[in-house]
Amino acid sequence: MTQTGRRTVLITGASSGIGEGLAREHARRGDRVALLARRRERLEALQHTLRAQGAEVSIHTGDVCRDGDVAAVVRELAADGIGIDIVYANAGFGVAGALQRLTLDDYQRQFDTNVFGMLRTIYESLDALRATRGTLVLVGSVAGHVAAPGSSAYSMSKFAVRALAEAVRGDLAADGIAVTLVSPGFVDSDIRRTNNRGELQSDAPDPIPAWVRVKTEVAVREIIRGVERRRPEIVVTGHGKLIVFMARHFSGLLRWFGMRVYKARPEPRAPKA
Repeated sequence: MTQTGRRTVLITGASSGIGEGLAREHARRGDRVALLARRRERLEALQHTLRAQGAEVSIHTGDVCRDGDVAAVVRELAADGIGIDIVYANAGFGVAGALQRLTLDDYQRQFDTNVFGMLRTIYESLDALRATRGTLVLVGSVAGHVAAPGSSAYSMSKFAVRALAEAVRGDLAADGIAVTLVSPGFVDSDIRRTNNRGELQSDAPDPIPAWVRVKTEVAVREIIRGVERRRPEIVVTGHGKLIVFMARHFSGLLRWFGMRVYKARPEPRAPKA
């Protein structure tokens, strides 16, 4: 716990989706939140809302793909005598499409954010977490347990995140840092309205039906409960838990079903120039 007796939470990718939901829920619980994202206007709107509710919140425009942006947030907090208790490495997006339609640049772009951006977040916040014996939360996906046709780039990146979490959990244990992997299923967010260049298409419909998606506020409450208990992994949503169970025990059946669904669905979206 930081010196002031209240938790301080740093969240990357905090301007929408799970990141925004985590900011709202932690603020509601009385935690101080430091929010990092690329979209300044979204951060400012969120800050205004949270401060009106009495929360202590700072916003920071930055990109996990740039060296030093996360470190700058850590330095700003430290200059005010504030440590960090929880870091959510949440920033990410999804590249969609069959291998034949993708390029090496698509795969590189996917890994630059979802894997190397996460590593950059870890390295630049590690000393702060070591000082508080805090918690590092890596936001992966159910796609890190099962890879479906048309999602090779995204699934590869999330498999890497899962491997990273499992490995560094032991690396960081001696420093008293807990590591939690979050593996969400379909949660309300902008990720499926973001094209292969990481650009939001705000007018695009979510391809996942509403009856399948879980409300963001429900998902983040489950995530925070698991983080507070320092659980090694939190699989979010009922369908997510089912998919992970099937991947572990009935992988052949799940693979067959995934192929049938893929053949029946429309061609994945193409990236916009």
